Amino acid sequence: MASFKEINIPQKPPMVMVDRIIEVNGRTTITAFLVKDDNVFMEDGFLREPALIENIAQSAAAGISSHPLKAEEKAKLGFIGAIRDLKIMKLPKADDEIITSVTLTHEILNAKVFVGQIRLNDELIALCELRIFLENS
Repeated sequence: MASFKEINIPQKPPMVMVDRIIEVNGRTTITAFLVKDDNVFMEDGFLREPALIENIAQSAAAGISSHPLKAEEKAKLGFIGAIRDLKIMKLPKADDEIITSVTLTHEILNAKVFVGQIRLNDELIALCELRIFLENS
């Protein structure tokens, strides 16, 4: 088990939807994100659905690039190829901190399949399966 504080993802502000890595343990990564009222995806006081999907994708990317053998490499660009079984039960608001866990379930060539879950105060608020395609090296 390893703990990390900094993230290595290709996204730049204002598109960053992960603040820090809490833990990388095997195929699972756990991240945190503090929702701010100036976030580009805020609408009517709530962080909207695209931000939650992006948070899961960026959590997966942070986990991939935080692997000890890859920590020094530049983060690879990834593209969401498919979203399956998306369920959003609740939207977070400003000053909420969401905790996201992503688990790598399958890998085939440059495609990776993750199951992601977002929690707010231990309540499951969103989940989905993401298929992410990484750029070739």
